[in-house]
Amino acid sequence: MHLFKISSSLVLVASLISITCAAQSIKIVGNVDMASTTIDRNIYGHFAEHLGRCIYGGIYVGEDNKKIPHTDGIRNDVVAALKELKVANLRWPGGCFADTYQWKNGIGPKESRPSMINSWWGGVTEDNSFGTHEFLDLCEKIGAEPYMAANVGSGTVQDMSDWITYVNHPGGSPMSELRKKNGREKPWNIKLWGVGNEAWGCGGNMTAEYYSNVYKQYATFMNDYGDSAKIFKIASGATDDSYDWTETLLKNIPGKQVHALALHHYSVISWTNKGPATNFDQGLYASTMFEASKMEEMVTRHSTIMDQYDPEKKIALFVDEWGGWYDVEKGTNPGFLYQQNTMRDAMIAGLTLNIFNNHAERVRGANLAQIVNVLQAVILTNEEKMILTPTYHVMKMYNVHQDAKLIPLQFQSPDYVFENKKMKAVSVSASKAASGDVNVSLTNIDYSKTHEVEIDLRGETLTKASAQILTSAKITDHNTFESPNMVKNVPYKDITFVNGKLKLKLPPFSVVVVNLKK
Repeated sequence: MHLFKISSSLVLVASLISITCAAQSIKIVGNVDMASTTIDRNIYGHFAEHLGRCIYGGIYVGEDNKKIPHTDGIRNDVVAALKELKVANLRWPGGCFADTYQWKNGIGPKESRPSMINSWWGGVTEDNSFGTHEFLDLCEKIGAEPYMAANVGSGTVQDMSDWITYVNHPGGSPMSELRKKNGREKPWNIKLWGVGNEAWGCGGNMTAEYYSNVYKQYATFMNDYGDSAKIFKIASGATDDSYDWTETLLKNIPGKQVHALALHHYSVISWTNKGPATNFDQGLYASTMFEASKMEEMVTRHSTIMDQYDPEKKIALFVDEWGGWYDVEKGTNPGFLYQQNTMRDAMIAGLTLNIFNNHAERVRGANLAQIVNVLQAVILTNEEKMILTPTYHVMKMYNVHQDAKLIPLQFQSPDYVFENKKMKAVSVSASKAASGDVNVSLTNIDYSKTHEVEIDLRGETLTKASAQILTSAKITDHNTFESPNMVKNVPYKDITFVNGKLKLKLPPFSVVVVNLKK
């Protein structure tokens, strides 16, 4: 076993490398003075759907709860953790749920709000106690920009228009006066609006041609109310490699009517047999990472199509659903999509965020699915207990890239190969913050090999370097309510920085973020 020193207190992490697996060297060249493209902070968005225990029990416990500390029903511990994460935007209320949601049932006195059946997720009763005001209150508490998904599948243009007026109109209209009656004097000025969700599937099973016309109808009635409430319209885009969907929308929808196209891609090995979240072998791990690595090709190819119709890159690509998807934990409701979160998920997060950063010219928004207790969650809760997942720690390490300038890098990654699966082992992205700091994020998805890295940063005089690492002894390691800190990021001291050149080692399945200062 090879040991790596990762903190000044001599904390050591076993790296799972056989001494026969020699480290491979990678040289990375970065031109700091050529950093120009901004990494939009909205890439670091999250997703909260009325699904399982994401909202109820995860975010919202009710105003009368005496057991779990809260403010107006919203968990204090979750709010504190999400503030630390710097959540850029939060997408709500779905997902598939969005196209069954009637927003007017979720406002006003809670005792007067009608219930509904959540037909998509578990067939449970939704009492609408968490609605528009509660969601926007959450966003204000954590400092996230709201991203509202409008009901196109079962709603009407009038429903959506009324909702926009309710949250954005300053006063004098029936909807703005209703908002004031319900306790909110000033408008929220919500900018991010999704026009339906997965229109090709649960959002209506539409063709791209049909949805294009529906989109244009809805977009026509999405009114701006002053410069502070300019709406950013996001069309329901493609799933995975459905490139024809992207091209059809761009052919049929005028550029002035759309500001972004969505894209959904999950790292799932099979929709009929997804595999376990924790008890998996290298074969399942490699298959999952192979699916995650496809994000690079999908973003590239969808962007290429967009370049043909929008060469000035005015229209953004929003990957507003991404993450790992496995079988639910034993004993839980299959419709609740509750799964544990291991080092494998940390690898998905590090790899994916590097891809988004490096495509910052076109990718200007993304949403990890989902924020609490569902799919690749950053937080898991159990009654009054809360834990942070490996994915949480990766996203916290990476938030230094928000609104920083992308530094162009040149390097060649070795491959990670297992049986018939081959993919790049190491992904890297780098940026220069407004403060002048340079941050480099590296993810090694290799199951068993350490990779030595030399980074040559040119065009800037940098003199100080520090780093953090997230790794563990086993790829299946994860945090539990009994052992909440098994996996977490710690200072990494096994680096050298001399004359502008940084050298470090990337253990198997590890994430490292290096901060450099003048």
